[in-house]
Amino acid sequence: MNRYCAAHRGYSGVAPENTMAAVRMAMEEPCVTWMEVDVQMSKDGIPVIIHDFSVNRTTSGRGLVREKTLAQLKKLDAGSWKSSFYAGEKIMTLDELLDTVKGRLKLNLEIKTQEGMYPGLEKKMIQAVRSREMQQDVVMTSFDVNALGKVKFEDPEIQTGLISDRRTPELFRRLKDLGCNFLSMAHRKIDDRLVAEAIRKEVRIMAWTVDRPQSMLRLAALDRNILICTNKPGVFRETFIEPAAIKPRRKWWRLGGRL
Repeated sequence: MNRYCAAHRGYSGVAPENTMAAVRMAMEEPCVTWMEVDVQMSKDGIPVIIHDFSVNRTTSGRGLVREKTLAQLKKLDAGSWKSSFYAGEKIMTLDELLDTVKGRLKLNLEIKTQEGMYPGLEKKMIQAVRSREMQQDVVMTSFDVNALGKVKFEDPEIQTGLISDRRTPELFRRLKDLGCNFLSMAHRKIDDRLVAEAIRKEVRIMAWTVDRPQSMLRLAALDRNILICTNKPGVFRETFIEPAAIKPRRKWWRLGGRL
């Protein structure tokens, strides 16, 4: 299939985001070829998978990720906020994630940092990827251009991408200056002109976060190779693999009152 589905923080529409439950559920979907997750670092220097800079929203704890050791983070319940069914889910380490998806999925590893808050994070991410020979299976992305520069300094072969929620005239020049061949863009900002320039410049696009069939179809019509990043891989499956599942039912009165 030439269309590409990326599970946003795993299958986060059902399971708690960025947990092993969400990862495994995403891997069970045949349409999922990519996964996007967020990487930060514990107080004792271990890369961990979590989106917010604090643990408040998605765990039973309080406080900043960077102020807690891995042991402290592992004690938190990262599942109950979503559903009691997921009680006891834990914050994953990057190592745990890589070991789980190796050979099965490609990864968009978002470097969640700003103003140098995680010194050495990029190097540790590269080491984790290289130790598993997964260089061809990952792209490291960030809003933070300094983080992307550090990745290229440490390892020019690692693919990098800029995350953006707005279009600017200098966008593609900026990508070139950063050495990025990947653009993670808010899906509403993507149109035929952006796609055409991306194709000319050999830049791969990931569109986020796309949960409606109509939006998925619009993007696929622009370019079948756009990575569609979604909380709901099941909607992607129904839209492209099982289209009959989302066709509107005919009105019963048009069938002479017969259903």
